Amino acid sequence: MKLTAIHPKLPMRDKSITKDFYVHQLGFSLIGNVEYEGYLMLKKDHIEIHFFEFKELSPEENYGMVYVRTDDIDRLYQSFQENNVTIHPNGKLDTKPWGQREFSILDPDSNLITFGHDAEFEKAH
Repeated sequence: MKLTAIHPKLPMRDKSITKDFYVHQLGFSLIGNVEYEGYLMLKKDHIEIHFFEFKELSPEENYGMVYVRTDDIDRLYQSFQENNVTIHPNGKLDTKPWGQREFSILDPDSNLITFGHDAEFEKAH
């Protein structure tokens, strides 16, 4: 037996705002043809992120976080800048002491999405 994938579930206050942000700014697409009330499933490449409706969510108190690995962090960062995606002020693209090159963004509900790439792998190739 082995684990094969993970699809994190994050809170959202407004489905249309969340969908617009992930689809039009980050390049995600909807999963399937069926819309579910209070639930949203999105994908990009090999990842999925699901969202559940939480209208009373206070963004200042939201601790939703996801770490997403990528194979080209510099290109992803550049594409986000070209799409006017706001990079978290404390999460600009940088190589971290733990060996990851990464950056972070906040979605409309203050879910922290960090994108990372193994800096050691980058040096070797």
